[in-house]
Amino acid sequence: MTPAFAQDSYDEYADEYTNPDPWEPFNRAVFRFNDTIDTYTLKPLAKGYNAVMPEMLNDGVTNVFSNLGEPRNLVNNTLQGKFHDASVDLSRFLLNSTLGVVGIFDVATRMGLQRNDEDLGQTIGSWGAPSGPYVVIPLLGPSTVRDAGSRLPESFIGYTYTGQVDHVPTRNTAFGTDILDTRAALLGQERLIRGDRYTFVRNAFLQNREYRVRDGEVVDEF
Repeated sequence: MTPAFAQDSYDEYADEYTNPDPWEPFNRAVFRFNDTIDTYTLKPLAKGYNAVMPEMLNDGVTNVFSNLGEPRNLVNNTLQGKFHDASVDLSRFLLNSTLGVVGIFDVATRMGLQRNDEDLGQTIGSWGAPSGPYVVIPLLGPSTVRDAGSRLPESFIGYTYTGQVDHVPTRNTAFGTDILDTRAALLGQERLIRGDRYTFVRNAFLQNREYRVRDGEVVDEF
């Protein structure tokens, strides 16, 4: 028999609990679709990319796209009122774009200026907006309603390289290379997946986003 106080505590927890994945059947279907596309197209291309790219050149490509993301970090840190981090973002962009030869070399990190990864979804979250339900977007992968809703306005703000390059073939080539480079970097992390792939990816994504929105502050809910 369950003690009355224990049952009351459980009922209170159940009332307060919010299911982060109310659309799980739909999300699982999209996850399987994305996983199939990845298995037969993107993953083999990423393996080939790693096989033919010298490590130094691979690092250089990663650094270039990382540097192109600094304006986004700068804008979002400013919107969040984190002006010290914004100054670091600006310094990193200027140093890596000049001394780092258009970002090929990450000289800023060697000088002690660590990268801040920020986006509009994190900014809106820092303003107090809840994440909303978890959602898997076709071809794009894990997200939340809040983060998915921030994608469109972010594309119009113009601080990403895709918003600055007018020449369509160049923009598409850069975007494709960015995706391939990102996927290649994730190949080694697949061995960390345990149990149900969908559940593992969902939980890892949600925990990572919460960590980023709170700037690493862990909230003890117990």
